[in-house]
This record gives sequence, structure tokens and C-alpha cells, in this order.
Amino acid sequence: MTSPLLRLSIDGGQTGTRLRLSDATDILLETEGPGVLTDRPVVDQIAELARTLASTSAHRIDELAVGTSGLTPAAANPEALLEATRPIGVQRVALAHDSITGYLAANGTAPGVMLAVGTGVVVLALSESSVAKVDGWGSLLGDAGSGYWIGRAGLDAALRAFDGRSPHTSLEATAESLFGPLDEVYMVVQADPKRVSRIASFCRQVVDAATAGDDAARSIVSAAAAELAHSAASALRGVGWQPGRPARVGAVGALATSSVTMRDALTAALASHAPGATLEEPLGRPLDGVHALLDVADGHPLRAFIHTAGLASPHRD
Repeated sequence: MTSPLLRLSIDGGQTGTRLRLSDATDILLETEGPGVLTDRPVVDQIAELARTLASTSAHRIDELAVGTSGLTPAAANPEALLEATRPIGVQRVALAHDSITGYLAANGTAPGVMLAVGTGVVVLALSESSVAKVDGWGSLLGDAGSGYWIGRAGLDAALRAFDGRSPHTSLEATAESLFGPLDEVYMVVQADPKRVSRIASFCRQVVDAATAGDDAARSIVSAAAAELAHSAASALRGVGWQPGRPARVGAVGALATSSVTMRDALTAALASHAPGATLEEPLGRPLDGVHALLDVADGHPLRAFIHTAGLASPHRD
């Protein structure tokens, strides 16, 4: 008797990873793991996550689908990932940047634009025949409007107020409660090897302060939304969209989906920067987009960005 294929989907973010094991009809388990360190080989980290889950769950894994940040074209090596996970039963792998899996989660395979807003940001637009990616350049050079971008701006606002360079803000007290004395914050974050995710964690406090009416926080959230809307419009133009034409905007990530304040700011910013584009609820969760990687049809514009290896039709006896 043939038992069902088991597919492990891994959504690799900088702050944390999410893993789901499922068969054709049911989710067997979901769990979380450590974040992907983008200054180290990504495939090695993903393989270790898969091996650990197989060991702790006592499940054989037949298929592995991975969407992750920090995946450069040079690092996209599905053959190496397949070889590293064969001992746990993997026969087929799909590997893609999290912009691709984010798009599938937000909009499926239909045209539109996706905003993946987490610690970082990446924006992807799709037409019937082309794909355009905007940002995703990391905390040092880009990720405009991201959780890190907002968190850093919030700390900047707190320190400016502390210096007397700007009016006082509730972010001063909040930053001090989380990071310690304000005149030592810069040393605290610089000494932390996880400084990017730690600074990004302050995003939630900034958004909460904006919701409560803090002027500095409101300005930060508004500026972040403007950056995201500008990136969305830029990506859409990259696939031939013209202002005024309708376009679906799907946003994924906790910041974009769980905060009414952020969604309201983004809706207003889209009306200004991308008239005709409408923010819609995502079709699924990021893990749903990862799971879909192995099912994207040949010939679809996204297929060229999905790296696969292994049997076309895995089997299990």
C-alpha cells in the first residue's frame, strides 16, 4: 500500500523560521525555528532545520519546499539541498527567495503586486508575462518601510528627543524600558549579534505609539507606508502597469496584516503613490506560498525563479 507523500514547507525569515509538515489533505504539524543568518550559507541552515524536524518528529520527509530571505542567485543550489536532505527521505526540493513565496501567499499566480513586510521588505509585481522585484536590499542599504526601518526610526526619534533635538515622545520611555538608559542604547545594539532583529522588534512599540496618537510615531508609520507604496508603484511600472489602472496589492507579514494602523496608512499612501492599486487581504499565509512552490506550472513567469531538483513525481511505498 502506498502511503501519502509528506511535504515539509520552510518559511525562512531573519527573525525566525516557520515549518509545516503536511500531506495532500492535512497539516500534520507546524513549528518554529531560529532565524536565517544572511551572512552565512543559507542552504546549510535550511538543511539543518529539515534534519532537526525529521529527527524530533520521527517523520520521513518526501518533498521539501523552501522560501527564504538572503537567497542570492549564487546561493540558490537545490542540488546541494537535495543531497543534504536525502538521508531523511527527501526526493524532491524547491528553493526560492521569499519574495516568490510571499507573492504566492498574497496573490496566488494572478497578476498584481506583493509587499512582504517583516524585519526586511521585498516587493514583487507580476503581469501575465513578466516579473519585477523592488528592494529587498537588506538593513544596511534598503528594506524601506520594514520592521527594522520603523524600529530604527523609532529609536532615532527617542534619542533625538533625549538630546533636545526634537519634541518629547512616548518612545523615549518605551525605548528605555526595553534597551536600558538612552545614553547607552547605541552600545547595547551595536554589541548585539542579533542587532537587526532586536532593532526590528521595536517596530511594534512604534506602531502601538502611533495608534495611541504619539506624533513622532505617527510620522514614522506614515513615512514607512509612503516608502512601501512607492516601492509597489515602482514594481508595478516595471511590469507595464500605468497609474489609474486597477491592480491588486497583497501584503504579507505580521506588520502588514495584523496592524490596522499600518494598513490604514498603507491604504492612504497607495491612493497617493499608486492610484488604482487596491490593498486586498492576502489569499493565504506565507507558509501557504512556500507549500505552493512545487505546484507552479511550467511556463508561468514565476517558475523561472523557483529552483528545483529531484524526481518530477516522487513516490513512497
